[in-house]
Amino acid sequence: MAEQNKISIPQTPLAERIRPHSLKDFKGQQKLVGKGKPLQRMIENDTLSSFILWGPPGTGKTTLAKIISEQTNSEFYQINAVSSGVKDIRKVIELADTNLDYGKRTVLFIDEIHRFNKAQQDALLSSVEAGKIILIGATTENPSFEVIPALRSRLRIFVLDALSKDDLLEILDDALEKDEFLSSLEIEHIDKEYLIYLSGGDARVMLNILEAAIVHEIPQLPVNITKEVLTEIVQKKGSLYDKTGEEHYNTISAFIKSMRGSDPDAALYWMARMIEGGEDPLFIARRMIIFASEDIGNASPNALVLAETTFSAVEKIGMPEARIILAQCATYLASSPKSNASYLGIEKAIETVRTKPAYPVPLNLRNAPTKLMKELDYGKSYKYPHDYPNHFIQENYLPGELKSSQYYFPSENGQEKKIKERLEKFWKGKKKY
Repeated sequence: MAEQNKISIPQTPLAERIRPHSLKDFKGQQKLVGKGKPLQRMIENDTLSSFILWGPPGTGKTTLAKIISEQTNSEFYQINAVSSGVKDIRKVIELADTNLDYGKRTVLFIDEIHRFNKAQQDALLSSVEAGKIILIGATTENPSFEVIPALRSRLRIFVLDALSKDDLLEILDDALEKDEFLSSLEIEHIDKEYLIYLSGGDARVMLNILEAAIVHEIPQLPVNITKEVLTEIVQKKGSLYDKTGEEHYNTISAFIKSMRGSDPDAALYWMARMIEGGEDPLFIARRMIIFASEDIGNASPNALVLAETTFSAVEKIGMPEARIILAQCATYLASSPKSNASYLGIEKAIETVRTKPAYPVPLNLRNAPTKLMKELDYGKSYKYPHDYPNHFIQENYLPGELKSSQYYFPSENGQEKKIKERLEKFWKGKKKY
């Protein structure tokens, strides 16, 4: 044991120690770095242009930037958008002017470029457009939302995919074989499947967990990294869900589409992803209120009542119990008959309002609270439906120019079928139901 205690733990993180220095050793993203692919040709031919690398954490964005720095004839500068500002950008631009005098290109790599505000991004525009600097940005967020259009139009966008299980296994095996520290240890077993699961597809996270687990177990040589050891290190699996980023929008979209598709199981899964990711339960409840009206509507009017009640209950109860209330509402909405007739109706009516004149309200439909208004025939000839059989009489309630317009077409689903039958009977010969 005394001998084991002499093992020196490296200060540099494992992910940094085994970072590839050439495309030959780079794992994954073959659609970008494979033979004849865009980044491979750009690097090997030394024909750089400005671009953004967009992809999940731990998929190789920084590594690719560093490979470019080592394998192209350029002066390379790296800043992080979290800790840098316009002053840092201007400093690099000044250096770029000097580099040009010596016939050298300047590559500026900005990690987390989505964290730059508009003014900071504006500071890059003229230099990128003039070719003073070659900008490489790295982001985990959708550039459509996070990068200003003027800058985005001057850049190519390369999308990096989440690493596959095979990619992660290759990276893991490389680390165990090539890292001087790990290869010097007697490692008997590693639960690779569970380690990859815990990583959430992030190679950096996987390597950090691995190193932490090995360091934790070194006093027990030979090292055995079991599921229990990994669980103890991690405590709780980190979620890929990001409340402020693209995954926020992707996940809520999947949740809504699962309910619209009448799949309560998928709806519960995506809801669980949001809950575990720390999403505000009131945000989920609020979206279900909208869904109840937009996608269910009059096919099951109680859906809107339940969704509104759910919001109120979640607000009063709070988490973790609120998850039960959210789940009840989500499964009800997913299982309910669907109709978007009301939603389509208001959209069509709004289109009419926006594209046609503001026709005057017919006199018979106008309010006449004063004598003058009555003298002007406001309200004259209005027929009060309650004075007629079934409390209905066929009348035109639209401006004369729009009297043949129809916006609401009830579906055959749920309670809306009865609504349709009633309207068909009342408006026979006038409207097409």
